[in-house]
Amino acid sequence: MALGNGGSLSLIVSFGEMLIDFVPTVSGVSLAEAPGFLKAPGGAPANVAIAVTRLGGKAAFVGKLGDDEFGHMLAGILKENGVSGDGINFDKGARTALAFVTLRADGEREFMFYRNPSADMLLTPEELNLDLIRSAKVFHYGSISLIVEPCRSAHMKAMQVAKDAGALLSYDPNLRLPLWPSAEEAREQIMSIWDKADIIKVSDVELEFLTGSNKIDDETALTLWHPNLKLLLVTLGEKGCNYYTKNFRGSVAAFHVKTVDTTGAGDSFVGALLCKIVDDQAILEDERRLKEVLRFACACGAITTTKKGAIPALPTESEVLNLIKGN
Repeated sequence: MALGNGGSLSLIVSFGEMLIDFVPTVSGVSLAEAPGFLKAPGGAPANVAIAVTRLGGKAAFVGKLGDDEFGHMLAGILKENGVSGDGINFDKGARTALAFVTLRADGEREFMFYRNPSADMLLTPEELNLDLIRSAKVFHYGSISLIVEPCRSAHMKAMQVAKDAGALLSYDPNLRLPLWPSAEEAREQIMSIWDKADIIKVSDVELEFLTGSNKIDDETALTLWHPNLKLLLVTLGEKGCNYYTKNFRGSVAAFHVKTVDTTGAGDSFVGALLCKIVDDQAILEDERRLKEVLRFACACGAITTTKKGAIPALPTESEVLNLIKGN
């Protein structure tokens, strides 16, 4: 398979939240100690859409922003990056979501969210651009949009409309525990739509959370399998990823790079995978080709960790191919 085929031309629609992360100018300090903050646009579904276009694919974002300076700034960033904004709504009454993120000395992140309620939570089923959603070959989403109504109903409707129109459904729960009323509620809601997805990607941490197991092994991962699933992925950070399909399973090693900030690495990985399979879903049944695509996706994730912030760090096809060649 030629990986350098200039990307896909079938549409990948990403549904959910886009927000601004405020990141301290100094790392390894608490939010209270931070002398200042930099604006970093983010939100997993938006990152995935931009990851796709950065690689030459075609993507649209569906969600709601505040009708405020930050909301229009975010819509502008999507546009600059070639992501269709035909699915964006603006809310006059609510603000664009903000998150203050601190990178602790050990590189782990802590979040403090401003969403009471933020515009993304107020997307209604009636506001959905159904024509856009129906034109998706792949429909990708997370779980943050399941936390509260009316956004939850909008999520359920969009997912159903996409599925009815024949789209491949891609799910990355992207657990953010502080946003949920409780861990139990998070687990229950994340699992409530589990059996709808064709592709599911979880991190090692999410695997432990969802299964209640402290083992990151095949047996634990396969408790998350459902009969309609085409591909289950467990990402393992610097250890690469494990993959499971009906007929085969295996693992792909990570690329070793100098990590600065892990933000957006998982989104970059997902965007790369979706970009490579949107026009050739038979890859999901061909282990050799799938492994090649997952290696490409791992390289994307790795490159994303070498720069601060998610969106500026998302790689182009040539950067990825250079890293793969050099290994």
